[in-house]
Amino acid sequence: MKLGVISLGCDKATVDSERLVGELVGHGAVVTPDLPAADVILVNTCGFIDAAKQESIDAMLAAAKLKEDGVKAVVAVGCLVQRYKQELSQEIPEVDLFLGFSELHHLVPELARRGLIEDPLATHPGVRQFLGEQSHVRYLKISEGCDHTCAFCAIPLMRGKHRSEPLTRLVREAQQLEAQGAKEINLVAQDLGHWGRDLGLGGPKLPDLLETLLRETSVPWYRLLYVYSAGISQRLVDLMARETRIVPYIDMPIQHATDRMLERMRRPERVRTLREKLAWLRTAIPDLAIRTTCLVGFHGEAEDDFRALLAFLEEAQFDRMGAFAYSPQEGTRAMQYEDDVPDIVKKERLEEVLEVQRSISAERLERFVGREVDVLVDGLEDEGGIKAGRVQWQADDVDGVTYLERGGWAQPGDFVRARITASEDYDFQAAALT
Repeated sequence: MKLGVISLGCDKATVDSERLVGELVGHGAVVTPDLPAADVILVNTCGFIDAAKQESIDAMLAAAKLKEDGVKAVVAVGCLVQRYKQELSQEIPEVDLFLGFSELHHLVPELARRGLIEDPLATHPGVRQFLGEQSHVRYLKISEGCDHTCAFCAIPLMRGKHRSEPLTRLVREAQQLEAQGAKEINLVAQDLGHWGRDLGLGGPKLPDLLETLLRETSVPWYRLLYVYSAGISQRLVDLMARETRIVPYIDMPIQHATDRMLERMRRPERVRTLREKLAWLRTAIPDLAIRTTCLVGFHGEAEDDFRALLAFLEEAQFDRMGAFAYSPQEGTRAMQYEDDVPDIVKKERLEEVLEVQRSISAERLERFVGREVDVLVDGLEDEGGIKAGRVQWQADDVDGVTYLERGGWAQPGDFVRARITASEDYDFQAAALT
């Protein structure tokens, strides 16, 4: 069976796709990038915001149209299917199989029933199939679902309650990723700090997982993406401060910066706690890069609330920030409120908060000019031979790049010792030292 894959949404969804495809490869499937030549097309959908929902629907329709060219079946999985399976089945009957998260174990039997799986009894080898462009940058999803009850978020409706992946499975998977060439592994979850809480009293927690991964693999860089402030413990900070293979970087979403809005959003933190954690982190790890996320235009956000958010960003000096304008999501607690911030105001506030953070980020980057650093090469930037890579303070795909001069010999996945020569709004320029 030739398998085509369309994987949409976040890095956690990419992990899901790689695990599913790995299972199908274990049953004889061969992955092809040529979708019209595939026997089966697997579409992993996203249902996070309206634009992502539409992208997923368009992808399913495009895949179904390829059945006219010989594709035998289209399978849709993922967040959008989990929430709207019945509606999608009625609206897009051209898709042959819709499977929610609790139904994925039916994938192989259903394909076998249709005569599309060559060996339905094959033992799943448990090896993820790489689907991206850079095999040296990989993602390890350490838990599923979320126990937070943020008013604006539909993730628990799609992914369910928080469930930790077992330690042994995560170690085995990290070792497999290393064998496939991983030089950087990004730990992802809805909240990394919750890992292990459901594994029993006295069971392992996030620092235990990190210590085990460091001991059982030789991966040079581990990065923590998305940790609520409550999950940032003394032990975690001490571990990050002393272990150079855990890069000095953390993604800590705040969403807003007034207690009134945080309470309205049903966020677990308050501004005082955020200030305390930020001061603590920067004292313990002076070179730490902190990324955050903000949501503007939520129900009841007055002009004073927005101005307070901007003031907090100036005070907190986050190195990076992602920002979004609020849009109502069906089934969330926020649907009980009136969406009382006009769209034009949301747009203006989003533009302003991004501009404020752009200036902050540019200023924060300047402090690294002149430093000697290791640059992880990702690829060729242009015909002039300038390599594009990242330093430890830049996460893949979201934080800008480092343009590396005099490193023409380097290949993707290589580490090059270099000196940072200049910084821009989000990027560095560096010169290789060897």
